[in-house]
Amino acid sequence: MEPIVIEGAHVVTVSGPEYPDGHVVVEGNRIAGVGAGPAPRPDGARVIDGRGCLLTPGLVNTHHHLYQWVTRGLAVDATLFEWLSTLYPVWAGIDEHAVHTGATGALARLALSGCTTSTDHHYVFPREGGDLLGAEIAAASEVGLRFHPTRGSMDLGRSSGGLPPDHVVEDPDTILAASADAVARWHDPAPDAMTRIALAPCSPFSVTGGLMRDSAALARELGVRMHTHLAETADETDFCREHFGCTPTEYVAGLGWTGDDVWFAHTVHLDDDAVKTIGSTGTGVAHCPTSNGRLGAGIARVRDLLDAGARVGLGVDGAASNEGTHLLEEVKHAVLFARAVGGPTALGVRQALELGTLGGARVLGRGDQIGSIDTGKLADLALWRLDGLAHADVADPVAALVLGSPPPLRLLLVNGRAVVEDDRVGTVDTDAVAAECAAVHRTLLDRAG
Repeated sequence: MEPIVIEGAHVVTVSGPEYPDGHVVVEGNRIAGVGAGPAPRPDGARVIDGRGCLLTPGLVNTHHHLYQWVTRGLAVDATLFEWLSTLYPVWAGIDEHAVHTGATGALARLALSGCTTSTDHHYVFPREGGDLLGAEIAAASEVGLRFHPTRGSMDLGRSSGGLPPDHVVEDPDTILAASADAVARWHDPAPDAMTRIALAPCSPFSVTGGLMRDSAALARELGVRMHTHLAETADETDFCREHFGCTPTEYVAGLGWTGDDVWFAHTVHLDDDAVKTIGSTGTGVAHCPTSNGRLGAGIARVRDLLDAGARVGLGVDGAASNEGTHLLEEVKHAVLFARAVGGPTALGVRQALELGTLGGARVLGRGDQIGSIDTGKLADLALWRLDGLAHADVADPVAALVLGSPPPLRLLLVNGRAVVEDDRVGTVDTDAVAAECAAVHRTLLDRAG
């Protein structure tokens, strides 16, 4: 790859200083230099004029359900449990084509929102669906994003007291074998890995305690991370108290699900003891403000979690509970939601940008390689245009990015490769993907009757 020089931009490193008239030099897949003023120009370099732009690390999405991109707009006024009960029969019809199509659409949209690294929590595996995890990994490779998919699972069907219908759950032996196979096939532990796998039983109301415990043991044996939903709604708290006699956090902690190799999605309904447990163990949290608002789940205690020592990143959550799937909007909503309950100093705009970048990288165990603009780190960068009508007269460019309307992307680099230029995805045909997504949506609704 030719060297790339970006100069004249307002550079926000996140880890340290800002450079109002700064430069970044990219060689191969890494940042070769960052600083103030004119940039050194390696031979044959492509030079990008960053005047009027803000350069940030690429955003990191710590929680998603990509397949849901093709089932958006359903049960839009429902509670979480009502929404799940409506969508499970539709999701039962997914196959490789549906997952590849939905993942391509969702990942392309994430790229346009400044995202360079995304997770995915895929936990629905219909018996005739085919290689669903492989389908979304292929989609991520085509779009060009760094990808942390998780091999999710559900083994607690409705007949055994769980929420999901029996036909969308699997038996524990099948799940554990498939989980080990996913790690063997796709997990790359290298520092510049484009794909890493984690294990992710779905939730306390869709997974047995035995599977949670066995999945934790397997993940630690294989050296991969662990992820699950936790304390998303008051209904989940009631479920855990009724079935286990404790809070959701107490329940999963007793199964080995805390530590710096674990991250939870949501954590909206936490008491003080739960906040202390997550913080003291260095457990990670994927804060999903838009989805939590869309489903009426509540507002997570982000300020308290940060103060307690938790690692906190941001997530868009499933596309069917966040129809926009715009990661930069999560940065804005993190600020607004925190201030709505904690006052104007609860979360600053730069703190929120850190949650969306370095915070997310740390949640995924990648803070030493991505999430900030430092020499030697991987070249995952977002160059935002702030010279248009919506942003040009905002005094603070970071406030313009975080609090203003989402600006166009001049450039998105992932691993040193351009994925978005001039607000267009260059790796896939987004018009064709949109048409195919609409077709798959109709097919899934027809299958569900």
